Amino acid sequence: MKLPTILFAISAIMAIFIGRTTQADFDKEVPKVQTDQISSQGLRRFLTQQYPKHGMTCDKFPRICRQKAGSPGPDCCKRKCVNVMKDRFNCGMCGYKCKYSEICCKGQCVNASFDKRNCGGCHKKCKKGEFCVYGMCNYA
Repeated sequence: MKLPTILFAISAIMAIFIGRTTQADFDKEVPKVQTDQISSQGLRRFLTQQYPKHGMTCDKFPRICRQKAGSPGPDCCKRKCVNVMKDRFNCGMCGYKCKYSEICCKGQCVNASFDKRNCGGCHKKCKKGEFCVYGMCNYA
């Protein structure tokens, strides 16, 4: 009976000691960033990255995907610019997803591990008479 009482007393003392040392660490003065130190230029740049100007999305303005520099693709699917010829989640048309082991080549889902015309990636053909295994021509 004495052993559990002694263990409880030791754990209580340790808890009090740890609590006091961490409280002392929190009492130290920490420099705080004030909102007036953030430049309005940086805040404006952050907000424009989050929200497009004038609510322009491709579902209302589909041409924005073709005109925007750095656009992922010329097609609009679910308010995002995509390339339906390469995108796994919109392969060939919006919303058509390729299976886990497939990639999108020319708007068609293909298994690059076993397809002779797309062995290991799009447009990588095996030579005549060779076969594709695990994404490599004539693997064996």
